[in-house]
Amino acid sequence: MCFGTRLPVLPVRRCSCIKDQLRVNEMVRAREVRLIDENGEQLGVFSSREAFRIAQERGLDLVEVAPNAKPPVCKLMDYGRYKYEQAKREREARKKQKVITIKEVKMRPNIDDHDFAVRQRQAESFLRDGDKVKATIMFRGREVVHAQLGKEVLDRLLETVKDICVVERPPRLEGRNMIMILAPKANLEPKAAQQGQEK
Repeated sequence: MCFGTRLPVLPVRRCSCIKDQLRVNEMVRAREVRLIDENGEQLGVFSSREAFRIAQERGLDLVEVAPNAKPPVCKLMDYGRYKYEQAKREREARKKQKVITIKEVKMRPNIDDHDFAVRQRQAESFLRDGDKVKATIMFRGREVVHAQLGKEVLDRLLETVKDICVVERPPRLEGRNMIMILAPKANLEPKAAQQGQEK
């Protein structure tokens, strides 16, 4: 009769492959893997079964991080925490991405001074918010024959906001409209930040 020491049966932490295609724990199919511990130290080459056992003993997951290496590279880590940190980084990166929208300012070629001042303030506000401005001159009937009047209005608008924008598309006639697109300068300080400084 042979008496031997029995290894304790540890609960198997199951984790299936997910969309980033990382194989985890028993999903690692390679016969042998190069194992890296949780501190980034190389432990050597082990059978995937032995590597999984080491992960279980440390209360960690066995994650295949370089499946195309020979042998594949696996790392010991807390996979749940890794996924949480990765999702957090992605959320922060999305927050930093500014969605630029195009706001339109419509005018007529014979616009009066008061209406022009209103449109100019709108355009300036949009640009300071980080949005592009599509300035449109709308011609009616035979007004389009005098397209130069529309260009003069757009040039006048540009003159008032040239310090905070660049011309992305110069004035161009499209059907019965003349359109110019302005974009905020890259180093333009957002309006919210300016208001904070004024306080």
